Amino acid sequence: MSHTLSVWLVIAAAIVGANLPFLNSRWLAVIPRQGRKTLWMHAAELLLLYLLVGGLGLALEQSGGQIYPQGWEFYATTGALFLTLAFPGFVYRYLFHRRG
Repeated sequence: MSHTLSVWLVIAAAIVGANLPFLNSRWLAVIPRQGRKTLWMHAAELLLLYLLVGGLGLALEQSGGQIYPQGWEFYATTGALFLTLAFPGFVYRYLFHRRG
C-alpha cells in the first residue's frame, strides 16, 4: 500500500469515526440500545473511536517503516481535529430540528 493511500485511508476513517456516534443510537453502530444515548455516551464513544483511528494510523505507519515518536502536542492537535470532524454529526444530532 502506498503512503498516499494510507494517509487518505486514515482521513476517511477519521471522518467516519468522528460522526458515527451521532448518526445512530447503537453503541459503536453495532450493539442495540433501548432509548437514546446521552451526551456522555456520545463522548465516550467518540474517545474510543479516536483511539481506534489512532491505532489504525499507527499500524499503517508501522507497515510503512519506522514509527516516529510523538509528543503531547501531536495528540492535542489530532484530538482537536477529530472533534472538528465530529461537528457535522453533532449538529445533526443536537442542533438540527426536524419539522413534524
